[in-house]
Amino acid sequence: MRKAVWFIEACSLMLFSIPLALMPLSFARKVGEKLGLLLFFVWRSRREIAIRNLSYSIENGSLRVSEPAEKIIRESFQNIGQSFAEVLKIYFGFGGRIIHSVTIEGLEHFEAAKKKGRGVLFITGHCGNWELLGIAASVKFASLAIVVRPLNNPYLNRLVEKVRKRYGNRVINKKGALRPVMQALKNNETVGILMDQAVIPEEGYVIDFLGRGAWTTKMPALIARKTGAAVLPAFIHRTEKGHAMRIYPEIELSPESEREEALQEDTKKFSSHIETYIQEHPAEWLWIHRRWKRVPGA
Repeated sequence: MRKAVWFIEACSLMLFSIPLALMPLSFARKVGEKLGLLLFFVWRSRREIAIRNLSYSIENGSLRVSEPAEKIIRESFQNIGQSFAEVLKIYFGFGGRIIHSVTIEGLEHFEAAKKKGRGVLFITGHCGNWELLGIAASVKFASLAIVVRPLNNPYLNRLVEKVRKRYGNRVINKKGALRPVMQALKNNETVGILMDQAVIPEEGYVIDFLGRGAWTTKMPALIARKTGAAVLPAFIHRTEKGHAMRIYPEIELSPESEREEALQEDTKKFSSHIETYIQEHPAEWLWIHRRWKRVPGA
């Protein structure tokens, strides 16, 4: 029964997606923006989570914005809709213009890190059109091994993996990712990890994130210390002409001799780059996620 539901769900999404994928890019983005706005009004539970998350960050002084929280969250939903439309065009093979219009700043940091021969670990978050970030990177300068949690619908998951591979990337399942990631870096490959979602206590530390404690994955710090891989933050944001990717310099690991303290310091340092992105582009982060769950009083 579940397989039938998944199949119907996948077919329905495909039928809905085809017209949007065939639209001219500018029109598809406008339609995506409207879909995001519709989602803002219809998906009440996530809208309330997003507004509450942002409001707390404004009230505790960790985020300074010039617009009301509800307006920023509405724009965030619109960004989700636009990103969805862009990704659909890419998935159906009509996204060449989207990919090639992405500008890149800081490519020299990647090239310098790659020359060290110990692999490159890109850290990022659910910022801007993060799916486009990985695809544009693979097309323009390096194939990636991307650590992801598979979609619940296996039919849709196979489709997504197929497209990612078509553009030169490969997928590493988040569950049991440590060994394949370390092997990839040993081979001087490039790995991408999103590290801005809450994890269970065994997988991370509670660190300050936008003024409140949040469970944050220690996987990037652990991998960097075991492999010697260069850790580079990389993000993408929307511009008037399309998208801009920025690669930051390699992050220096903590000199702390005590292992757990060093890992915690590294994790905080890595996560701070996501905070900086949110401060610069508050409407382009995925506020609908329950980022501060499982932390008392957060």
